[in-house]
Amino acid sequence: MNYITVNSYKELSAKAAQLIASVVTLKPDCVLGLATGSSPLGTYDCLTEMYEKGMLDFSRVTSVNLDEYVGLDGDNDQSYRYFMNHNLFNRVNIDKARTFVPNGLAADPEAEGKAYDEHIKALGGIDIQLLGIGLDGHIGFNEPDSRFVPETHLVDLHESTIEANSRFFASREEVPTKAITMGMMSIMQARRVLLIANGAKKKEIMEKAFFGPITPEVPASILQLHPDLTVIYCENE
Repeated sequence: MNYITVNSYKELSAKAAQLIASVVTLKPDCVLGLATGSSPLGTYDCLTEMYEKGMLDFSRVTSVNLDEYVGLDGDNDQSYRYFMNHNLFNRVNIDKARTFVPNGLAADPEAEGKAYDEHIKALGGIDIQLLGIGLDGHIGFNEPDSRFVPETHLVDLHESTIEANSRFFASREEVPTKAITMGMMSIMQARRVLLIANGAKKKEIMEKAFFGPITPEVPASILQLHPDLTVIYCENE
């Protein structure tokens, strides 16, 4: 594990973008595993800036996202498909036909999960998976549990997750209570994993996840077993 501490969110975002950019540069047809939420916004801004300066070409890149809310279609401004379009895909030359997000409107979430896992396998797996971390240690929407769930699956969001995400909605009541999330197998099979975290409020869970016991009660702790893990943390902001 390469655990890096930085002094600002700007520095965090720049370092994360540089790592992702190196993968795109060395393997132009790479598969990027992407995340949503507030943590990667600066990273996506940096990647966009690199593209605008002619430093990056996304034309052959494929992406797979971690998760999607159940009940929201891609045109909903709170869906993760909308988030990715708005914050990255519309700003670079990636082919949107090669960008994949779980279908939150799938009639059969279990079948959707199986199909998503098979699609990732067919792509040859993920070259680098970007992750954030929740205050309870969740990655993607893999919540604390009695076991690590390997496959992409339907999950009931914990109250703490709903509360944390309510800031993105007009009211707490509008926050979806279920999501489809990539499971631990696809995450752990990614060739590289990059986790970013920002703020003093994350300090306790970062210590538990990366310097405590490996337990499904702290889902991110399984990343300690990954052979190529980079963690970038800024406590100051």
